[in-house]
Amino acid sequence: MTWEPERLDDQRHLSEADPGGMLPAVATSAAHVRTGYRTAVEARVGRLADHGRPRAIVVAGMGGSGIVGDILAAIVGNGAPLPIVTLRSYQLPGWVGATDLVVAVSGSGDAEETVSVATQAVRRGCALLGVGAPGSPLEAVATQASAIYVPVPVTGPSRASLWLLAAPVIVAAAALRLVQADADLFERVAKTLEDMAHRCRPSSESFINPGKSLAMDLAESVPMIWGSSPVASVAAYRLACQLNTNAKYPAVHGELPEAGHNQVEVFDGPLAERDIFADTAGRTLRLVVLRDVEEHPQVMRRRETSVRLARERDVPVTELSAEGEHPLERMATLIALGDYASTYLALGYAIDPTPVSAITELKARISQ
Repeated sequence: MTWEPERLDDQRHLSEADPGGMLPAVATSAAHVRTGYRTAVEARVGRLADHGRPRAIVVAGMGGSGIVGDILAAIVGNGAPLPIVTLRSYQLPGWVGATDLVVAVSGSGDAEETVSVATQAVRRGCALLGVGAPGSPLEAVATQASAIYVPVPVTGPSRASLWLLAAPVIVAAAALRLVQADADLFERVAKTLEDMAHRCRPSSESFINPGKSLAMDLAESVPMIWGSSPVASVAAYRLACQLNTNAKYPAVHGELPEAGHNQVEVFDGPLAERDIFADTAGRTLRLVVLRDVEEHPQVMRRRETSVRLARERDVPVTELSAEGEHPLERMATLIALGDYASTYLALGYAIDPTPVSAITELKARISQ
């Protein structure tokens, strides 16, 4: 597989190399926000507040569904009056009990880890909120327990339906008075995503298309992606995962200030070295920094200093800034850009971004 940047402006190639329609799927994010919000309201998730605020919230999910818990924790922020924990596992922690809320999220509705956690939550008497496909095993668990279930119309990979899955959980958090999130906010987020879809559309040429430009930065490098706030760090993790699944590409993610205590040392390692006399350029490290307006002052100093250290060692740096007022808007801009970039990176390598054959094979082998 070779990287050919000219493929990104070849409209025929972008269509033929993407038979699963990942680019069109990414472009539906705005519609997903609106649909997810409407479906949550129709399912009356506000009923969760009838019995008061839970002691803690555990959000269970895997892959593209699992990041929903991270999104919730980041937008609620440090002022949260209760713990919000993301669980990517088969086993519900021992401390979770009847006074806690378990949110089970699965785009397919049949992720065995998530269904297992939902079943355990029912047995322990926890409040349960399910979000996933209609007619699924997860819905069956919720229905049997008389729990609230939001049936979202997921078509295709869960990773392309992030906002369908996230919107109902945020609506639930708003009902519990954990975050300010009304219809106006969701509409602003949808419009933000529509703007990004326009800027990153396939017909927009690479030199003005931010998604294609980021893909070209990432190509032939080993990206180390840092977030400078909880909001930006969720987007950093999402970008790394999307590079893995869409482009089948390795990536490392981190969060400042923690990355300054370990990952920064990679600037002095073998992947940071460049051989200017080599006939062909080898894959070298690239630092990608996702910035946010809500940075701790010391984190800002660490970010600025880390970028200087990288550039002094000839490590290429890409800096991206979140846009918007509400944390959800800012996160959406970074996530959307990363979703496009990971898809364009795949297409630049002539890789179909939709299939995940290794994941499918892994699941098949362990089910035997």
